[in-house]
Amino acid sequence: MRTPLIAAACALATAASLPAAFAQTPQSAPTPQSQPGGQPSDPVAALAGRLDLERYKATIKGLTQFGDRRQGTDRNRAAIDWIEARLKSYGCSNTERLHYTYSPDEKPQPSGAPKGPGPDGAPGGGHFRGNRAPTGVNTDPMRQPDEKLRALNMQPSVPGSREEVYCTKVGTTHPEEMYIVGGHMDGHGWGEAANDDGSGAALVMELARLFSSPDVKTERSIRFILWNNEETGLNGAYAYVAQRAKLQGVESPRGSGQYPEPRWLGMIQHDMMLFDHGMPHADGTVSKDQRPEADVNIEFQSQAKQAEGAQKLAWALYFANEAYATDYPAAVGPHMTNTDSTPFMDLIPAISVRENERGTQIGAGWDPHWHQPTDVYATFNDADFRLGLNAAQTTLGAVARLAGASLAE
Repeated sequence: MRTPLIAAACALATAASLPAAFAQTPQSAPTPQSQPGGQPSDPVAALAGRLDLERYKATIKGLTQFGDRRQGTDRNRAAIDWIEARLKSYGCSNTERLHYTYSPDEKPQPSGAPKGPGPDGAPGGGHFRGNRAPTGVNTDPMRQPDEKLRALNMQPSVPGSREEVYCTKVGTTHPEEMYIVGGHMDGHGWGEAANDDGSGAALVMELARLFSSPDVKTERSIRFILWNNEETGLNGAYAYVAQRAKLQGVESPRGSGQYPEPRWLGMIQHDMMLFDHGMPHADGTVSKDQRPEADVNIEFQSQAKQAEGAQKLAWALYFANEAYATDYPAAVGPHMTNTDSTPFMDLIPAISVRENERGTQIGAGWDPHWHQPTDVYATFNDADFRLGLNAAQTTLGAVARLAGASLAE
């Protein structure tokens, strides 16, 4: 199942309520043309053109040096240090960390999560269609044939103090308003967590790098955050909401023009970007090749309190994909579930960007590497990595438009 009929039927209606920039739907990414004085006529196209496949791959590869980055381990903490150092090297001088405590006995309080049927107990996750293959989390270290990787992943997780890192591009005219761009950096399954979620974390880091360029200005602020404890129940994202929601829009110190927590305008989560090889065959196997119909899945949750705004945000990304993505189209669906946008969905427009629909496709076995020892960098080829790059082009284009990005002459 691709773009749901309910979403397709709403396309024209929602397009009418989007900013004028999103009413344009060119079939391919435009070539930036310069105006007199050197300023591109479309600075967003120029900025999207700076995304590079090899740099994206290198960032994913860098994350995999820490194995699965399981929360509560030294390798997780080392990965956080590495991410922070990279963000600072990009020019994110205001890099910060959120601190919280994780206990497996304490479950986060849902922010009004929708009730209803869904795979794996996920509310609002949709219904399976077609062939299915087994899914689950590998807990057997001996299924990892690489002895070095197995040894790297051997230290077990322990409860206690946790951290997650973020940095902020401060808006020039509306620093008190902010879009949040996120992806989780932790994983499990005894692999390298290259796709889940090295691919999403690398995407966020690459966008942080580009928006932090000294010649890039945005009217509104953008926060780039690498969540921790996603695999244990979205704990890092829930901790962020619990600690930061009430601080939105508060100027501190008063009269300074500084807003440590700008008012949230929307949240875009990235979780598994690379693998769209199609539905499992009748025998449960999945094609080794990226399918010709591969696309970037953008989901909102139709049962959330902020569903209307989230749908508009999803269509904003859809139109940005048509304008700036070079290879793969986008599809919009109403079943967002089981990722770090969930804690935000009743508070602000929140969406997720993925390789497939989380509930109806990933949950049905479309990605056989999900939480498995085979989720390693070497599993994926350039067609897979290019799907992730197209997701980056999609989000960059939308956020640049929404935040009012421009390039200095």
